[in-house]
Amino acid sequence: MKKTILLPLLSLALSPLMAQVKLPRLVSDSMILQRDEKVKIWGWASAQEKVNVQFNGRNYKTSADRDGHWSVLLPATKAGGPYDIVIRASNKLVIRDILFGDVWFCSGQSNMVHQMNIHDVTYGSEIRTANYPQVRQFLVPPATSFTNPLEDVKEGSWKAATGDNVRPFSAVAFFFARQLAVKYNISVGIINASVGGTPVESWTSEEGLKAFPATLAVINRNRDSGYVQQMQQQARVVARPPADAGIVSSPQWSDPAYLPKGWRNINIPGYWEDQGLKDLNGIVWYRREIDLPPSMASQPATVFLGRIVDADELFINGSPVGKTTYQYPQRRYQVPAGILREGKNIFTIRVTNNSGKGGFVPDKPYQVFSSADTVDLKGTWSYKVGAVWPSVLPGASGAGFNPLYQPVVLYNAMVAPVIPYNIKGICWYQGEANTGQPALYAQLLPALISDWRKKWNKPSLPFLYVQLPGFMDYNYEPSESNWAMLRESQLKTLSVPHTAMAVAIDLGEWNDIHPDNKKDVGERLALAARQSVYGEKLVASGPMLDSASRSGNRITLRFSNTGSGLSTTDGGDPACFAIAGADGRFVWASSKIEGNSIVVWNDAIAEPREVRYAWADNPVNPNLINKESLPASPFRIRL
Repeated sequence: MKKTILLPLLSLALSPLMAQVKLPRLVSDSMILQRDEKVKIWGWASAQEKVNVQFNGRNYKTSADRDGHWSVLLPATKAGGPYDIVIRASNKLVIRDILFGDVWFCSGQSNMVHQMNIHDVTYGSEIRTANYPQVRQFLVPPATSFTNPLEDVKEGSWKAATGDNVRPFSAVAFFFARQLAVKYNISVGIINASVGGTPVESWTSEEGLKAFPATLAVINRNRDSGYVQQMQQQARVVARPPADAGIVSSPQWSDPAYLPKGWRNINIPGYWEDQGLKDLNGIVWYRREIDLPPSMASQPATVFLGRIVDADELFINGSPVGKTTYQYPQRRYQVPAGILREGKNIFTIRVTNNSGKGGFVPDKPYQVFSSADTVDLKGTWSYKVGAVWPSVLPGASGAGFNPLYQPVVLYNAMVAPVIPYNIKGICWYQGEANTGQPALYAQLLPALISDWRKKWNKPSLPFLYVQLPGFMDYNYEPSESNWAMLRESQLKTLSVPHTAMAVAIDLGEWNDIHPDNKKDVGERLALAARQSVYGEKLVASGPMLDSASRSGNRITLRFSNTGSGLSTTDGGDPACFAIAGADGRFVWASSKIEGNSIVVWNDAIAEPREVRYAWADNPVNPNLINKESLPASPFRIRL
């Protein structure tokens, strides 16, 4: 009898809880909604539950379907705000501080990830003075799904670009959005979904990859959760390092009580493979006694350790000061008060390298400084090897398996949940991870664009993207280049309607795949948007090859997007042109500007057939610009 009574009571007690209306994390306080278009507000509730949405004095009624999904369309609303939205069902939700403006989905790999905080020296002034409440970012956290598209992201909230809130903003996206917000006096929302090192296939849906059988085979293989778990387990086995002598030692090598024996000299900066440690992957400890002046004793300070390949931990006088787990961020560590001493200070750095050259990247800052003084850290240190990775490790078959890099997984987890959210356009900065197959990228990038336009149901959705900057060693002879070929694939993608490309060939750094200059990248994307999306009459691109013709031993190249005329960054003749005859052997060409054309030649080639411009991983002096100071895109042409 008691059971008969209790069960209905329990059901009544639970039913309101089960009927709680829920919203996706994107639909939350301080969001920016797309102006001048109908926008969807959606969520979940109990099956058939009635939901009322109140906005701007009107009510919009709906009911959840059998699966608990519901949505309403709000009318097109002009830029402005703030507004509130009240949602009533069995519970009541209020979304506050809503602005209407333009929403841009910003995606790609690490150069879109890189936050203002990582570039806080270069953009320290912008961070300190940030006061743009009308610019807001929703940061989508990295996540994967091997099988089905997800309905919501793991976490996140809308943040305004004010004060320290601007630090986690994508630097590229911030400078892009800031220019548009200031120019048009509107709110600009950034949905930042980007993950370092990821190929374009990870961001494309399964439907979008139908034309790529090899990739579909990988997708089908990854449906097997047992296979995925096995590969991840093998990758963990590979990642499990041998014991580090510097850690198991008593005292540890970072301890000031440790007395160093058998250490050798080495220079910082520099790679250890260039200093006598041949092909060593593993852990190398660096140690040096640094003399500091009395003015720095016990004071808070900052240490710049340039960039280190791959991971590092810094200890000062035995105290852990900072660590970074991968190679790309510049190391900028804060030293708390009380650690530094007058006179001798022991700096110890534990460096881990997994492949390639390990150590300290040249041409970066290496110093410790306080408000009173600066001490250089470059020069001769001591080193000792703590551990060496075997050339073949158990479980090596799983070494290359990274869940984030698998096809469709980022689309499923980081793009699909955003699709219901109405957007103005897309900003894309990616390609480094696809340089191994640069020609294929000419198909993959248009496939992504088409896929996302279909998902958002906007055939003309603007797609703005960044052409890769220069990177890696300079080559002073004409050469082949995968990076140049990928830039060519990006250039070809301009044939897709409603696209625009920001050229960044001049903004790279030879020793950093994440160049520090993110402001020019973001503002060049904004220029592209102002012209192609907002309809301004302005020069938004540097010179683009239009046509070519040959007369004798000279080739005349004609350009579009010349603006006020062709020019060069250094006032000299155009550089970085190479020319070849029928044998395909390239040599450097002489060149000169004639109006909106450039004439190129080499007296040793009587019948030139091919021309290349800035065709290298990292061209030495790509100086061709228009008089608006926008750089020409690299290209090649065969006559």
